[in-house]
Amino acid sequence: MTTQPHPEKPPTPSTDGEAPNEILEPGSHVAPATYYIKVVDDGPLLIYGSPKFAQVFIGTSYGVSTNYVETKQYTLTEGTALCRCGASKNKPYCDGSHPAKMDMKETAPIGSTDATMQAFPGPVLTLTDNEVFCCFARFCDAGERVWNEVKLAGTEATDLTMKIAQNCPGGRLIVWDTITKQPIEPPEVPFLGLIEDPSLGVSGPLMVRGGIPVSNSSGEVYEVRNRQGLCRCGHSSNKPFCDGTHAKVKFVDGLF
Repeated sequence: MTTQPHPEKPPTPSTDGEAPNEILEPGSHVAPATYYIKVVDDGPLLIYGSPKFAQVFIGTSYGVSTNYVETKQYTLTEGTALCRCGASKNKPYCDGSHPAKMDMKETAPIGSTDATMQAFPGPVLTLTDNEVFCCFARFCDAGERVWNEVKLAGTEATDLTMKIAQNCPGGRLIVWDTITKQPIEPPEVPFLGLIEDPSLGVSGPLMVRGGIPVSNSSGEVYEVRNRQGLCRCGHSSNKPFCDGTHAKVKFVDGLF
C-alpha cells in the first residue's frame, strides 16, 4: 500500500532543457519540468512527475558488479513520500516512523561540486571522480579498475571505461573526451530505482536517473546531475545523497 501524497508542494522547477535557477553539472540534461524531488526536513523524499519506479538488483560475475536487473515495479502518485530514514515499516514508502535520535539534516552543499572532483587523464578518455557521491556499487572494480582502465589505449578499454561510468549509480564517475574536453553523458529518461545488492546482502540508495532536480528542505536546488543516489538508510554523512554507508551498517529494506 502506498502512502497518500504529501500536502507540501515543491517550488516550480525550470522548463525542459533550461536551468535558470539551478546549477547543471557538465554533460547532464535537465528533466522535463514535471519531474522534481523535494527533501522534507526530518522527513521523507517527495516525488513529483511520476517517473518509472522499480526495484533494481546489482548483477555480479566473479565478485565484480556487471549490470542492473530490473524487477518489481512500484506505484508513484503526485507527491508520494518515500522513506529516507530506513525505519518505515511500509518501505519504500514513508509511514511517519522517523527515529527521534536520527539526524536527518541535509549536509551536502548547494552549488557546483567541481571542487571535490579529481581527474584521471587517458589517451582517449579522461575520467573524473567525485568520491563524495560513492554508493559502493563496485562497478569500478571491473577490468584493471576504472582508474587504471582509462589510461589504456584500445577499443576494449575505452568501452569498459564508458560502461563502468554509466553504471555508477551516484554519478561519482564521468568520462570526458580527452581531445575535445567535452563530457560524454547521454541523456536519460527520468527513472527511480531501489538498488538491491545481494552480493553484499544489503539494500542501496534510491537511484535517480535523467537529470531530475532535487531540492533541500529549504527549497534550494542541488546541482542537477544525470545520475544520483539518494540515501535510504539514514546514515549517510552527505545527506540527502548516498555515501555508501548502507554497506557498513548492513541496511536491508526487507524487499528482497
